[in-house]
Amino acid sequence: MNLASQKSPPDYSPGGNPPSPAPLLPPAIEIPREFAGMRVDAALAKLFLQHSRGRLQDWLKAGLIRIDGRQVEAKYRLLGGERMTCAEQLAVPPTPSFSDAAEAIALAIVYEDAALLVIDKPAGLVVHPGNGNPSGTLLNALLHHAPQLAELPRAGIVHRLDKDTSGLLVVAKTLTAQTDLVRQLQARTVRRHYLALALGQVERDGVIDAPLGRHPTQRTKMAVVRSGAGGSKEARTHYQVRERFARATLLECRLETGRTHQIRVHLASIKHPLAGDKTYGKTCSGDPRLDAFPRQALHAWRLALAHPVLGEEMQWESSLPQDFAALLAELRQPPQGLLGDRA
Repeated sequence: MNLASQKSPPDYSPGGNPPSPAPLLPPAIEIPREFAGMRVDAALAKLFLQHSRGRLQDWLKAGLIRIDGRQVEAKYRLLGGERMTCAEQLAVPPTPSFSDAAEAIALAIVYEDAALLVIDKPAGLVVHPGNGNPSGTLLNALLHHAPQLAELPRAGIVHRLDKDTSGLLVVAKTLTAQTDLVRQLQARTVRRHYLALALGQVERDGVIDAPLGRHPTQRTKMAVVRSGAGGSKEARTHYQVRERFARATLLECRLETGRTHQIRVHLASIKHPLAGDKTYGKTCSGDPRLDAFPRQALHAWRLALAHPVLGEEMQWESSLPQDFAALLAELRQPPQGLLGDRA
């Protein structure tokens, strides 16, 4: 299969300067009479499509949205005709949530329009600042490229890739687009395909259906945990064999869920950890070329979703990065005398 990038869809850019930020909610509205009997959070989600129901529930819980001057729970049933008011912090244009965070870091932009960005992230680039990585991240680069992203939660980032995983990642450029993309992710309609070089001989295609949670003793790691255990979340990875080598198998993995380190942990759980994965893998595979690979051999090569404004299905592909492609080329020419092979 050709791994080269596909032609980008037609541009959807209106041009000009980005619009000035708008209030998150109007200061006050009257609840329509036909909403009688509805839960207040459901009614607000219908009235304000640019916000997720979860975000509106948080504002209700914090007392930032009131009904007839009273704080109510999300499950409160409306009579219709009530007056909704919101706190000043929602009724005035938001101030940027990041200050002095923009950094001139090069971005490989696969596609961009007024609603979203698709980035081809290189291995080694952290997506979001955190402990040990206060700067030099994809978020810092995004704020330099599009300063208006400072007005959005997480600068429009809706999903992540591990630091040493390369490939495609989508970023929203408006609050409406961000809400829509989050809903698509929750509905599992965003299709994310990865190329993964797993150690050993994977015999056949399969599905790994195993819940993930924090490792019980090593809190920086994830692990397969029993269903129902504290913090566990369902996780499902589909995989297909693409190519076999003497000591490894190239897989195409499709995420049905998107948990932290999901592919890495799932493949390790079936005794086929990723080549180069120092956290979940092993250091001696019997092939020094695999053992010397400096990162997990994982690349997010295909991304497909519905455009949050146009509604059209869009798909992008990314070529394998040079280091991954070079490793595969070497493995296609196995040297003599691998460990465990007969002379």
